[in-house]
Amino acid sequence: MRIAFRTVRFALTLIAVLLIARGARADGVDTLIKQLGDSSSKVRLAAALNLAKSGDERGILPLAKTLLNDSSSDVRSTAAVALGKLVSGNPSTRYKSLATANLKSAEANDSSGEVKKEAASALAKIGAGGSGNSGNNGGGGKGGIYVNIGPMSSKTTSSKNDKWRAVMVKTAQKTLAKVAGSMQTSWPGGSPSKSALQSKGVAGFYVDGTLNVLDVKSSGNGSTISCKVSMLLADFPDKSVFGFLSGGASVTASSSATDQDLASEDCVTAVIENLIANKIVPTIKSKVP
Repeated sequence: MRIAFRTVRFALTLIAVLLIARGARADGVDTLIKQLGDSSSKVRLAAALNLAKSGDERGILPLAKTLLNDSSSDVRSTAAVALGKLVSGNPSTRYKSLATANLKSAEANDSSGEVKKEAASALAKIGAGGSGNSGNNGGGGKGGIYVNIGPMSSKTTSSKNDKWRAVMVKTAQKTLAKVAGSMQTSWPGGSPSKSALQSKGVAGFYVDGTLNVLDVKSSGNGSTISCKVSMLLADFPDKSVFGFLSGGASVTASSSATDQDLASEDCVTAVIENLIANKIVPTIKSKVP
C-alpha cells in the first residue's frame, strides 16, 4: 500500500466532494502512517492502534484507505475503531465525509463480520449511524449484479499510457472485489449477452474510465504529482450511460524519478478507488431493487 508513504489530497466530484490534506510534517505520526504500508500485519496493526491514540486527524485519510484495502481483517477492524476515535475527537475535521463513506462501505461489504461490527460502532460514535446491512453483502437483485469493466483509456502525453490503462483496470477490479465482493466482474465464456443476463436474473452494468491529466511539478528536492480521472457508469450490454464522475488528487513525493513514478501510480489508484467505493458501488446498488 504505497499510498501510505505520501501526503494525498483528493478533489473528487460527483456532487462536489472536496478533501484537502494537511501538509506533511516529519514526526511520529508520519512514521505511523508510513508503517500502515509495512509488509508485516503486526506492524500495520500497531500503527493503526497508535494512530488512534495520537488523536491527530492526519491519520484519518490513510486509515480510511487501510479500512478498504488491507489484507488483514484484524488491521481493517482496528482501522475502523481508530477512525471512530479520530473523527469523533476532531468533530470539525474536513475528512469526516470520506471516513464516513468508507466506514459505510466496510459495514455493508467487508468479508469479516468483526470488521462490519466495528465499522457500525465507529459510525455510531461519529454520529453517522450504521446502514443496518452488516449482515448483508449487498448483492442486489435476484440473480445478483454483473459489472463489465471497460479497457480504460489515457489522454495524457505519457509514454506509459499502456501501463496506466492496466493500472486503472486492475484497480477497478480490486476495489470492486474488496467493497462489493458479491458483484461479478467475470462471466463464464466471456462477456454475457443481454439474454444471458436476463435468463439468470442478473443486472448488468458497465464501468469505464479515462486518465485525463498526469502532471509532475518539481520544486527543489520535492515534487507534486497531480492527476485527473473521469469515469462513466452505464447499463450493460446496451452501454446506455446514466452516470458520469470525475475526480482528481495530488500526491507529494521526492524529486527522484522512481519515487515520482510510484507517486503517479498512487495518485491514479487513489482516485479510482474512491470513485468506485464511494460513488459507483452505491449508485449501482441504488439501481437494483
